[in-house]
Amino acid sequence: MPHPSGPLLTRDSADALLAAHRRGETAWTGSLDLGRSTGTATLEAVRWHWCGVAYPWPGKLKDRTVYFLDAGEWTPVSRYAGSLIKLVPSQWGVPTFEIDGIKMLPTSKESPLDDARRKVALVQPQGKVVLDTCGGLGYFAACCLDAGVARIHSFEKNADVLWLRTLNPWSPDPDATEAGGRLQLVHADVTEAIQAVADASVDALLHDPPRFGIAGELYSQAFYGQLARVLRRGGRLFHYTGTPNRLTSGRDVPREVAARLQKAGFTADLALDGVLATRR
Repeated sequence: MPHPSGPLLTRDSADALLAAHRRGETAWTGSLDLGRSTGTATLEAVRWHWCGVAYPWPGKLKDRTVYFLDAGEWTPVSRYAGSLIKLVPSQWGVPTFEIDGIKMLPTSKESPLDDARRKVALVQPQGKVVLDTCGGLGYFAACCLDAGVARIHSFEKNADVLWLRTLNPWSPDPDATEAGGRLQLVHADVTEAIQAVADASVDALLHDPPRFGIAGELYSQAFYGQLARVLRRGGRLFHYTGTPNRLTSGRDVPREVAARLQKAGFTADLALDGVLATRR
């Protein structure tokens, strides 16, 4: 899933390009890949050039939206197939995404990649085989690769999320040289796919499911039993739960999760915005 080489625009970057053009400047330097790198665009009256390719000037763009060039038009990076799934820029450059307006952003206080890095560190992935149950935009996988994981198996159920990854320059490409063949990304429902994973065949687990109300099966006792089965004894699991408001939900989801994991064969304690568990 190689990333396209074309630029990505947000309202801020488009405004900066257009402002430079209105000032009569012939070049603009900045980032057109959501902060991953910088480069220089050549500005002309009816078009601008980036990496030797001509692009049309954008019209009015919406806030909180990432655009790519599709059939000659600047088009939002979003898809609708029962749910609206959309790539959303952040103040750190590294984007998150939304499903029907619900932000898949664990915290508004730091970059999604920095947040993932702190969680991945809890399972100490260096030299290990890691199972990533709900791959999302791939930030857990990216942090595992950076930390020296031996191999990471990542599952993602939603085809539209996988499409977002092809346009997100911060999502790891399994075929990239720097991945070294260590990332296996599979389009599958992990609740079904995990049944084919061998007993005690992984050293660590990362579980970042959608919220309980959307994907209750990923919080079930049966699924936690499968996680315990595939994880070797002494292996660690980080389970993201978020911190739903107990007063409005009437539930203490993190402690419910910890109790179910203990029943499945783990020791479990609350950690960050989830549960850190170790296979007994």
